[in-house]
Amino acid sequence: MPELYRDIPAEHERNIFGSYDAYLKKIERVFDVDITEHNGSVRISGENGQGVDKAGAVLDGLLALSRQNGEISEQQVDYTISLSMEGEGKEKEIAEIDKDIICRTVSGRPVKPKTLGQKQYVDNIRNKMITFGTGPAGTGKTYLAMALAIKAFKDQDVQRIILTRPAIEAGEKLGFLPGDLQQKIDPYLRPLYDALYSIMGADSFIANQEKGLIEVAPLAYMRGRTLDNAFIILDEAQNTTPAQMKMFLTRIGFGSKVIITGDLTQKDLEKGQVSGLEVSMRVLRNIDDIGFSELTANDVVRHPLVQKIVMAYDAYEARTEAKHHDRNYRK
Repeated sequence: MPELYRDIPAEHERNIFGSYDAYLKKIERVFDVDITEHNGSVRISGENGQGVDKAGAVLDGLLALSRQNGEISEQQVDYTISLSMEGEGKEKEIAEIDKDIICRTVSGRPVKPKTLGQKQYVDNIRNKMITFGTGPAGTGKTYLAMALAIKAFKDQDVQRIILTRPAIEAGEKLGFLPGDLQQKIDPYLRPLYDALYSIMGADSFIANQEKGLIEVAPLAYMRGRTLDNAFIILDEAQNTTPAQMKMFLTRIGFGSKVIITGDLTQKDLEKGQVSGLEVSMRVLRNIDDIGFSELTANDVVRHPLVQKIVMAYDAYEARTEAKHHDRNYRK
């Protein structure tokens, strides 16, 4: 029976094994192996040699992460397992990703990329003038962009932050809600406010907003403006029309950095209407200084159940599309 041995220092055992050995049991279940520990040495055994090797690679990656960070989350365990299953030998890179702290929230929690996809996204934002970040809910597209915007603002790399999104109703008609225009559009912008409050703090945000240094507004408010020396984030860009996207992209001025985020599987446009995000990604693909980061279900960093939901929907939509294609072919 194939087997491997790993030396796990006592001070890292609790981090790697998890509470009541929960992480260890998960590794055993996924790779169909038995893991036993005795005096700092871990024995990995199983009928499948490949499974034994992958379980060993996961433990190596978690040990590197524990040495780097001193704490391991369930999401990090799940992601390390998924990397090992892909067979690319990138398990130890998670520890390197964990070093990249963008900033800290008002409560002191570090904001940093947690997956290889997120790291590539963050690097694109740092190195490119315009970055497109697409992917399912929970991949950190908006939150990471917001963290980088706030850091650039605090470091005085930009003079202001501009956050915008199209005011498209997600299947509900909200136009007859009571209140003035600002009260009507605030629900569309609430996710942006939430991220700002978390990272910057409500008092700091309100003070800078009153000075005009931070602006949160619907996309329609961008028409006719030139946006210089600003960090600009267009969120929910899958709900733009091609004309809106062109209008937005031609607002960009000198000294500005632009992040465009969206989830192409959650369009709220009218049926048959083309997404401006899809069109712009095709049109601009080969232009220098524009980066593209396409995040996947593997980059979901919310509750592990969210990742399973995203993957289940992806599989369902792939089957539906295959059936539709097959039906059309037969015709």
